[in-house]
Amino acid sequence: MSKLALSSALAVAGAMSAALAFSATTASADDMANMEKCYGVSLAGQNECKAGAGTTCAGTSTVDYQGNAWKLVPAGTCTSIETPNGHGSLEAMEG
Repeated sequence: MSKLALSSALAVAGAMSAALAFSATTASADDMANMEKCYGVSLAGQNECKAGAGTTCAGTSTVDYQGNAWKLVPAGTCTSIETPNGHGSLEAMEG
C-alpha cells in the first residue's frame, strides 16, 4: 500500500471513529434524559455515584439496597422497583 493510500485509509478511519464517538455521546445524552436517580435499589458496589458518608463515587456502596446510594433507572420506574427493604425512592433514605 502506498503512503498516500495508507494516509487516506487512516484519515477515513479517524473520521469514522470521530463520528461513532459523537453519536455514542449523543445517544448517551438522550438516554440520560430518560433516566432518573433511584435510591435504595443498587446492590453493594453497584451504585452510580456518591452514596453518602464514607463513600466517594461509583461502586463504593457497602451494602445491598443502601438507602443513600443511587442507581440510574428508566424514568418513571423507580418507585415501582421492589427490594427486600421496600420500594425504590426518588430521594435518599436512611440506611
